[in-house]
Amino acid sequence: MRFTEAQIQQYETEGYVFPIDVLGADEVAQHRASLEAVEAQNGGKLLPAQRPKSHLLFKWLDDLIRDPRVLDPIEQLIGPNILCWNTIFWIKDAGSESFVSWHQDNRYWGLSSDKVITAWLALSPAQVENGCMRIMPGTHKGDVLNHEDRYDDANMLTRGQEITEGVDDARAVHMPLQPGQMSIHNYRAAHASGPNIGTDRRIGVSMHFMPVETEQVVGEWDSAALVRGQDSHRAFEHTPRPMRDLDPAIFAFHAKAAEAINNILYEGAATNTAKL
Repeated sequence: MRFTEAQIQQYETEGYVFPIDVLGADEVAQHRASLEAVEAQNGGKLLPAQRPKSHLLFKWLDDLIRDPRVLDPIEQLIGPNILCWNTIFWIKDAGSESFVSWHQDNRYWGLSSDKVITAWLALSPAQVENGCMRIMPGTHKGDVLNHEDRYDDANMLTRGQEITEGVDDARAVHMPLQPGQMSIHNYRAAHASGPNIGTDRRIGVSMHFMPVETEQVVGEWDSAALVRGQDSHRAFEHTPRPMRDLDPAIFAFHAKAAEAINNILYEGAATNTAKL
């Protein structure tokens, strides 16, 4: 799939594009079953440390971040040499009060580029009633808005970070997705999501892509997967590729990479609850 000129213009102006068809129903079912099998080993949910850098734990996800159906439109926006910085699952069980407050990711990720893109793919219905993402158009331009750490137990964000001014809910756009569809947004765009009052789990995975010239300006060490093109900058250590789900050969690298992400996200915070 490649973007039309109109879609590229919308991304440049508004900071987002959706929906994008990526996976077929059979693929969605296989990936959801793989994820839920690992959850079952942990009492029904992923361990906190398993949520970030998840492509190191799930071979199908490492394959997905390299899939042309994902990367072709990304390349149109940031160029042919692409790193995937992180992958993370966002799961709200049916009836869950979990939410994501209004925030901008560039406030916390320590990445030098303004071209970082989040691709959010649904493995189950992500409709308004399921707590789909909503976005504030145009907030990917200009200064970063003021945030406050609120540490709400129901907030899925690490520090409960929330924009304190500059958000107009009346202008917010919901981005509902069917299973197998993807949205993309610039990581500077303010976004949020509500609780899941639907009857199915809301299962999504976010994949965060950046041009290779990006640098990590907060952490002393960081990693990323080279998913397309060449990396002449080598500002990030390239992640190894798992041979299967929960490949034990990858565990040590994953633990180091997840800890590095945790330290970056909590830089300057009053407390570190390791929520991840």
